[in-house]
Amino acid sequence: RFMRIRTVLCVLWMWGCSHLGIALGFLVPPVLVPNVEDVEKLAYHISIMFFMTAGVATALFILVVIVFKEKPPYPPSQAQALIQSRPTVEYSYVQSILRLLRNANFVLLMVTYGLNTGCFYSLSTLLNRMVIHHYPGKEVNAGRIGLTIVLSGMAGALLSGLWLDRTKTYKQTTLVVYIMSLVGMIVYTFTLSLGHLWVVFVTAGVLGFFMTGYLPLGFEFAAELTYPESEGTSSGLLNVSAQIFGIAFTISQGQIMDHYGTKAGNLFLCSFLLLGTIMTAFIKADLQRQQANAENECTVSNSPSIPVAPLLLAQDNPQPSSLLGMGLALSELQL
Repeated sequence: RFMRIRTVLCVLWMWGCSHLGIALGFLVPPVLVPNVEDVEKLAYHISIMFFMTAGVATALFILVVIVFKEKPPYPPSQAQALIQSRPTVEYSYVQSILRLLRNANFVLLMVTYGLNTGCFYSLSTLLNRMVIHHYPGKEVNAGRIGLTIVLSGMAGALLSGLWLDRTKTYKQTTLVVYIMSLVGMIVYTFTLSLGHLWVVFVTAGVLGFFMTGYLPLGFEFAAELTYPESEGTSSGLLNVSAQIFGIAFTISQGQIMDHYGTKAGNLFLCSFLLLGTIMTAFIKADLQRQQANAENECTVSNSPSIPVAPLLLAQDNPQPSSLLGMGLALSELQL
């Protein structure tokens, strides 16, 4: 139970800090870079912002080099312990990628994850343009809307992760969150131009709750589908897919907004979220990591115990050190 609590706290800390950085990225730039006509003054404020970003990134790099270790001293899960107990073979990153790309369920998840996260990237990048188009002079509020999306997304990621940890319903949870992301995007699309800024805050918050809440679900589902492959490889491919779709969607939606308006651009994203929802329904929930954990627990519970009485009777006067050694051996077999 203690390890379970530590795992939850670690995940909460990691996701909280990462999304806090994204939230600051929405909130701080509109404050540091005012909307002025003087190009030189604008360039000065932008350079200050870039120097601050570079300073933070450099400090984080130094901390990673000094503090981070290659791997934890003990396996974080039974599935990882099972992998480490197997004979060591030469690891090939290329072969691992090829094996993952031959996994049909993972390929479907990789595409659907890229579609959902790519829509989020495009929405976040073009949010300022969309808000200013309908609410001129509201640059600071555009940043606050982005902050609302990220903060609500932090809550969504937290709740979805806790729900997944309790129920283990990977496909069902992923599909429901995907559907709600589509619904949230549709509602946001048709309420953006109503002229009420508070409505945009509410709808954007709901959208962020589900769209950002999908991110940890995708990583966990991928780890289940691809076990015993490295989680780093599967998560890396998910990020590659997200970046590719994010770039394509941002460029395409920007062009659509220039020619047909913001509603058409958002409907463009809705169509791909609909496609991703349909594809998610076809993913088979082959939870290989959960199966490995269950088999490992079954093996440990069915392992024969060492009879203690014969060991004690074999010695006329058993020494404390002998008793301690036998106790440690028994405890290790029972763990």
